[in-house]
Amino acid sequence: MVSSLPARTTHLAGSPGRTDQRALLVFDFADGGREQVDLLGGKGANLAEMTRLGLPVPPGFTITTEACRHYLARGEEPQSLRVQVTMALRRLEDNLGRRLGDVQDPLLVSVRSGAKFSMPGMMETVLNVGLNDYSVKALAEAAGDERFAWDSYRRLIQMFGRTVLGIPAGLLEAEFDAAKERAGALHDVDLPAAQLQELVEEFKKIVTSHTGREFPQDPRQQLDMAVRAVFDSWNTERARLYRRRERIPNDLGTAVNVCAMVFGNLGDTSGTGVCFTRDPATGKQGFYGDYLVNAQGEDVVAGIRNTLSLEDFARLDPASHDQLTQIMRRLETHYRDLCDIEFTVERGKLWMLQTRVGKRTAAAAFRIATQLMDERLINQDEALERVTGAQLAQLLFPQFDVDGPAEPLTRGMAASPGAAVGKAVFDATTAVEWAARGEDVILCRRETTPDDLRGMIAANGVLTSRGGKTSHAAVVARGMGRTCVCGAEELEIDVDARTMRIGELTLTEGDLVSIDGSTGEVFAGTLPVVASPVAVYLERGLDAALEVADEETGELVRAVDRLLRHADRTRRLAVRANADTAQDATRARHLGAEGIGLCRTEHMFLGERRVLIEQLVLADSPTAREDSLRELLPLQRADFIELLQAMDGLPVTIRLLDPPLHEFLPDLTELAVRVALARAGDGADPADERLLAAVERLHESNPMMGLRGVRLGLTVPGLYAMQVRAITEAAAHCARQGGRPLVEIMVPLVGSVMELHLIRDEIDGIIVDVATSTGTTLDIPIGTMIELPRAALTARRIAEAAEFFSFGTNDLTQTTWGFSRDDVEASIFAVYLDRGVFTVSPFESLDRDGVGALIRTAVAAGRQTRPDIKLGVCGEHGGDPESVHFFHDAGLDYVSCSPYRVPVARLEAGRAALAAETF
Repeated sequence: MVSSLPARTTHLAGSPGRTDQRALLVFDFADGGREQVDLLGGKGANLAEMTRLGLPVPPGFTITTEACRHYLARGEEPQSLRVQVTMALRRLEDNLGRRLGDVQDPLLVSVRSGAKFSMPGMMETVLNVGLNDYSVKALAEAAGDERFAWDSYRRLIQMFGRTVLGIPAGLLEAEFDAAKERAGALHDVDLPAAQLQELVEEFKKIVTSHTGREFPQDPRQQLDMAVRAVFDSWNTERARLYRRRERIPNDLGTAVNVCAMVFGNLGDTSGTGVCFTRDPATGKQGFYGDYLVNAQGEDVVAGIRNTLSLEDFARLDPASHDQLTQIMRRLETHYRDLCDIEFTVERGKLWMLQTRVGKRTAAAAFRIATQLMDERLINQDEALERVTGAQLAQLLFPQFDVDGPAEPLTRGMAASPGAAVGKAVFDATTAVEWAARGEDVILCRRETTPDDLRGMIAANGVLTSRGGKTSHAAVVARGMGRTCVCGAEELEIDVDARTMRIGELTLTEGDLVSIDGSTGEVFAGTLPVVASPVAVYLERGLDAALEVADEETGELVRAVDRLLRHADRTRRLAVRANADTAQDATRARHLGAEGIGLCRTEHMFLGERRVLIEQLVLADSPTAREDSLRELLPLQRADFIELLQAMDGLPVTIRLLDPPLHEFLPDLTELAVRVALARAGDGADPADERLLAAVERLHESNPMMGLRGVRLGLTVPGLYAMQVRAITEAAAHCARQGGRPLVEIMVPLVGSVMELHLIRDEIDGIIVDVATSTGTTLDIPIGTMIELPRAALTARRIAEAAEFFSFGTNDLTQTTWGFSRDDVEASIFAVYLDRGVFTVSPFESLDRDGVGALIRTAVAAGRQTRPDIKLGVCGEHGGDPESVHFFHDAGLDYVSCSPYRVPVARLEAGRAALAAETF
């Protein structure tokens, strides 16, 4: 039996030398290490690392990601792979003194996936490979446990049938449930040996009827088929969906780990578990985990039975528990991070099956980073590298008002924090369909499987009646920042009836449910929400946040404060905000903005002022036009005074009017219908007739490429002059009041330096005029937005007339791709994402290869002409974590984003500076 394995695995006899590793496609665990994660995948590299540390790891070998990539590209394994697997298998057999699937004390192996980046549950695993109609009897004799042997064979056929042979899981599960019902067995472990043997025969019949051939009896054939199934699982729909969400490249491939089986289903002195060196949900210090007696590894993550805690495990098996805690501490020290560990106990003997740096919630990430820093395991820079802007953004989400009167219906395990409200749905398909039509949903399941991933992505939160903090639902929800409550045992979920019952209360599909992933509480209906303590901290300061925080969230707020301050000390990029009002500017300043990178003046013409634009458009003489502009001037000046006062001492970049004028006018079709109806009756209002003529005159087939931006300034006399005068008079007013206005004027949509020269001549004249008339010194830089490919390509010339560039990445992305954003996001993006044209929307994260290349070109050309030119970005990409890293690398001086993304940009700018130092 496997218990005869040596406690410390050494280099397997006859292992190949390491002189030409490029030709090697198979590595024994003893030959690798965690630094080879690209080649061996995360699981294989960490198994090798634990072997290197002398921990009790069952021996085995890893088939590399190179072999997988070859297979996926060509549809067949490399010619040498089969031979190398044979050599590795023979070394494994010789080391253990047993043969794969032998009829006397057979060696069995597990075949498990293991990509570079963790993809929990997304790819395939097959356990107990090597069992057949003959070796199952030998296993029973060697173990002295007939039930164990038939249970293992049942598991093999069930897993192999689903993952390798493509048999619908429901067919096998239904037969299993029927067998338990016939035997009166409540749980899997209650099914006796005789019934398990009968179940194996039924499973084999299903295999034959579904595939047209019998279940393979050749152990090596089982192994080869399982390896290919793992390779193929890299491209399953759920795996591709997960990679797309997590932005994992599609061309990495997965390694395959073949490991000697150790058995947790050998009775009450055996079991399997998953543990964490700290709480992955909250970051609280201490060991956390789940343990199942008489089970194999997949049982824990599948959530088929509610688990025991590590404290329960300590009472059941003190010696194994003590050894496990020692190993957990050693691994956390070695990796200097939270570790996620899988283990099995076989008749009192502890075996380590996997470790990896554990996925964690956003709150846990910040708390753990500062804890490890205080414990002197990592330094401040490393702590900052352990958190992300995306995680900080999650901490800004509202939470339930705990002071409310609502009583929870039940409680489960707080698996992934957050406050989620939605309509209860009971399968992934319904979740996707309802979410697509704008419904907020909570996915309610007995337990989730990898096939539920698309529903978990669509849902606001996930609720299960089974499983613990290490179940599939918990692990995946934490990884994607989705609120999750697991193991709410009082819930009776009936997927077929589309109901869940809690005591006397029955909730049906569509009923509103609220779940609290921080406490594990489940409520009927909708609960009120309040601002999170981290949001309070960012807007009102540390003291105000600590007043509303409990001890746990107080520690979190302090952690965020420490790391954000370190990011501010570390970063090179300045962070500004996009703000159009004094109120937005004040909020941005509280959130840490160092100026305004984009004030969109068109927003000042909405509401009651829209009529003034109508008057401007309808002006039938220069005098009427000047009267309209004269009426707008004091309104604009007052707006700018408020804005400059709110940002006193910080730069404020004001963009002159950009959108087409028709956007401020009535809809052409509606106005035409109104006028036509009026003409058919008592006659149209002359004002409506004039307005219709103006709207028809300004109507464009493609307005985003028409009369807008600098073209307005050149073709609508006095428009830009009025705005520039309002800006300069506001700056002069603030200066005379003792302020320090730092205003910058930005001209939009420039494609030719001549456009900018013409507008600048007018702007410069107005600045001189206002400075002279007010007796103030006005130093107002004039620059332009780079939002057209031609502007980027001719930046050397444009820099002759521009003192700064601000990259308008929203329009630059549209014009580079030839996309109309409002149209393509609804019509083609889903197809493009699914087919891999891009892995993320180019409006969400910057297209580095295309748009990014134009930005780099413009940066270099602009600085060639004007070395001191100021460079920034004002599209929403300025707050996207990945894009911030690009802007740092490209040499920009600042990023600008919406006020609420300022803290995210600050954090990522610090991380970008550290990443640049690393390389």
